[in-house]
This record gives sequence, C-alpha cells and structure tokens, in this order.
Amino acid sequence: MTFKSSAPRRAVVFDWAGTVFDFGSLAPMGAFVKLFGRYHVEISIAEARVPMGLPKWEHIQALGNQPRIAASWLAAHGVPFSDADVDDLYAVFTPMNAESVKHHAALIPGVTNVVAALRERGYAIGSTTGYTRAIMDVVVPLAREQGFEPDNLVCAGDLVASRPSPLMMYRTFADLGVWPPASVIKVDDTAPGILEGIAAGTWTVGVVVSGNGVGLSLDEWNALDAATQQTHRQRAGEHLLAAGAHTLIDTVADLLPVVNRIERLIADGSAPKPLE
Repeated sequence: MTFKSSAPRRAVVFDWAGTVFDFGSLAPMGAFVKLFGRYHVEISIAEARVPMGLPKWEHIQALGNQPRIAASWLAAHGVPFSDADVDDLYAVFTPMNAESVKHHAALIPGVTNVVAALRERGYAIGSTTGYTRAIMDVVVPLAREQGFEPDNLVCAGDLVASRPSPLMMYRTFADLGVWPPASVIKVDDTAPGILEGIAAGTWTVGVVVSGNGVGLSLDEWNALDAATQQTHRQRAGEHLLAAGAHTLIDTVADLLPVVNRIERLIADGSAPKPLE
C-alpha cells in the first residue's frame, strides 16, 4: 500500500532519557538497585536495565516478576511479590528517581542543533517518555535551560495505557496537529518506545550508543577501543531492530541524514518500512 502524505505539519517525536538527555540512561539504574536493596533484595544494573522504556510502575512490576528477583523477594519476605508491593516500591521510587535525574540531566551532544534544523524545515517537535509527570517536572526546566523544549510532552500515567501501546503517540498527534502517522518519525533508545511508534504507524529510528542498550556514559563510551564499541553497538542495535526499528543511529546527532531518506520515501508514497 502506498499513499501521499497530506499532513499540514510533519513531526519528529523524541523519547527523553538516553535519547535527548542522560547519555547512557543512567539516572534510573542506581535508583532501581537502591530501591530493591531497601527491601532486602539485591539486583544488578544489568537486571534493572532489561525492562527499560516501560512506565516506571510497569518497570518495577517486571523486575519483581523476573524469576531470580521473585525468588529473592520470596526468600526475604516470605510471600510472593505482588502488585501491592509494586505500589509500595513505586511510591518510594518516584522521589528517588526525581532526585537522581538532577545529576544526569545533561543534553546529549548535538540535540539542540538537530532540533533547530528540524524546526527550520517545518517539523513540529513532540516527545513521549516512560517517566511520570512528577519526574519530568524536574527534568523539563533543566532541559529548557540547555536549549531543548519540545512542542508537547506526554508522560507515563497521563493516559490509561502507556508504552508499548500507541496512546501516547495518539495524544502527540492531536497535540501537534499531525496526520497521517506516516508523516511522523519516532526516535527512541528502547524497545518499548520503538514498539510505541510501530503501533502508532510511524517511522521509527532506534538510538543505539547513547541509549539504555549500551548503558555507558559518554566518557565511558569514548574510552573504549573501536572493536569494543562495535560489539556494544551491534548488540544494542539488534535489540532495537528486533522491536521493529526501521533504522539505527548512534545518537540524535546523526538523525538528519535519516530524516532526508525518510522524506524521499514519503515523497514517493512509501509507507514506513526498514531503511536497510
């Protein structure tokens, strides 16, 4: 099926952590480890990363139901991990994460230049996130001070369902006045965020190096040799491609050539499809 886009506006919709700020998506990781440790259950950073991209309540639920962690919880508490426990942990986690993001709020290099170039070309700039509104109330002013302020923001908890459902994207379409979905590009570093874009019918661009899949700070990444970088890049990229990403970039700084390719495909009447 092919069609011509007739949307009055085009949009690029960005995820936040690991995509436009917090290189390596570091802020939540220590908070998750500390959270479960407070309840006498040890988890690793690697385990904490697995559900990344989900809303944080669902992220805690997924962690607690992971077999090894569930067994540790049962041993520590004498009863299985439950949704009531998720509620308790979530109430503790939110202020912990809100404090943590203050220390990991730097924009990823290139973001402001790319966004400025997109705006010059007539794109609206949307955003969705797995963070709650309370956490984003901390993040947004810090991002604004550095020059990043999207045209909308939809947070986990704003709607009845979040990622990987398309509802946050649908809200973004309405906020920005964009249609059809194939005139929109979703940029995200997590599988749930890519699935969100796929479910909504948009083009999807997976962010590999600055994201959760690699999980390293910029300094840590730059300290690696090229072969080790490529190993990390390939592993993280495969995960995003498996989720349905149409193409991959290292960071948002590499986005504009991809936008050019997608624009040509849209002009030819193409629906979203893999670029490689």
